[in-house]
Amino acid sequence: MAEPQLHRLTLPNGLRVVLAPDDAPGRAPVVGVSVHYDVGFRSEPEGRTGFAHLFEHLMFQGSESLEKLAHFRHVQGSGGIFNGSTHQDYTDYFQVLPSAALERALFLEADRMRAPKLTEENLRNQVDVVKEEIRLNVLNRPYGGFPWILLPPVLYGTFANAHNGYGDFTDLEEATVDDCAAFFDTFYAPGNAVLTITGDLDVEQTTELVHRHFGDVPARAVRERPSFAEPFPERELRGHHADPHAPLPAVAIGHRLPDPVGELDAYLANVVLAAVLTDGDASRLQQRMVYRDQLVVDVHAGCGLMGAPLDARDPDTFTFTAIHTPEVGADRVVGAIDEELDALASSGPTAEELSRVTARWTAGLHRENDRVVSRTLDLGSAELVHGKAELISELPRRISEVTVEHVAEAAKALRPDARAVLELEPAGSDSADSAGGTA
Repeated sequence: MAEPQLHRLTLPNGLRVVLAPDDAPGRAPVVGVSVHYDVGFRSEPEGRTGFAHLFEHLMFQGSESLEKLAHFRHVQGSGGIFNGSTHQDYTDYFQVLPSAALERALFLEADRMRAPKLTEENLRNQVDVVKEEIRLNVLNRPYGGFPWILLPPVLYGTFANAHNGYGDFTDLEEATVDDCAAFFDTFYAPGNAVLTITGDLDVEQTTELVHRHFGDVPARAVRERPSFAEPFPERELRGHHADPHAPLPAVAIGHRLPDPVGELDAYLANVVLAAVLTDGDASRLQQRMVYRDQLVVDVHAGCGLMGAPLDARDPDTFTFTAIHTPEVGADRVVGAIDEELDALASSGPTAEELSRVTARWTAGLHRENDRVVSRTLDLGSAELVHGKAELISELPRRISEVTVEHVAEAAKALRPDARAVLELEPAGSDSADSAGGTA
């Protein structure tokens, strides 16, 4: 994929705009439009767990000029797709549709940025929808919330970093329309957002359309984003969770990572380390724990609680997860992981390992950003979180510059005396406990 030439502008109301036209011959007549708001579940107030995700649902329930379901109808009637998602530090909304329908997408996003329909009926309806989503994805699913909901309360000590971003049912049920209005006023100002438009577009015409539709969205004060930093653990922290649906026990290990924004190269060394450990059948933990010693039926290492690296600001988490049989036991699994980390800390990966994983990462990055939806969302999140949309084009080079020594240093930093270990047991087993916690 050719690197897009980026064009930026900032409207008087504070909205930041990134345009990334696709100038390649034979390009598809398609555009992507996303809006990233600088608010995720780490920003939601105490007593309102799950509120950022609940509000994402409310943004699809009509707006100043549109009735409920109109957004769906207009995008799908244009042959497009749409969705939204809530992350630790941002919430995104996107459409991908034929380029002839670009103005329609801009009108839809501007209209709900100006005034979503925050009514008692919409709120109660979406609380029920979110509760059903939690039942489906967490409460009634084996390993639901493992590890992204269950591990943070063991590793972290502050509400922002440790609480359940999906939400407690009581908190969701007690949400009011006034809470929604306050949340919108605080976090959904134009100056707290990034609008990204990619694909088959003319920069001059698109700039005029952006001014036409977003220029009169009223500016509002944007509060300074608080730091969510907290100290690293000074010992190993342990937690237990009983899962009534899990057929086998599991264990998750959480380590703190370098700052993804301020220490990007050190963070990327951890991305490569995770790939050396579990990316593909030839990786170290797959070879040892799945094939050779047969300790686990599944093992994974990665950067980021939400399943993807570079998806959050500091603090971020390096996670291991493994599903094992009861006779193996969590301590044996953790011990095997520690031994492989010690080996990498001592001598680093081989040149062949490093070449393999960096080549796979580079190919995956290019493949992902060939898709309009991925390119749009990645540009928007990189601009919001890192202040640099160009980062998505720089990542292949920066990943390729990670050395054997960098990976060894990353492995050395994942110390047993500064981590969280969460043991998940099938409900009814002798060692199962009823709730997570620290010891």
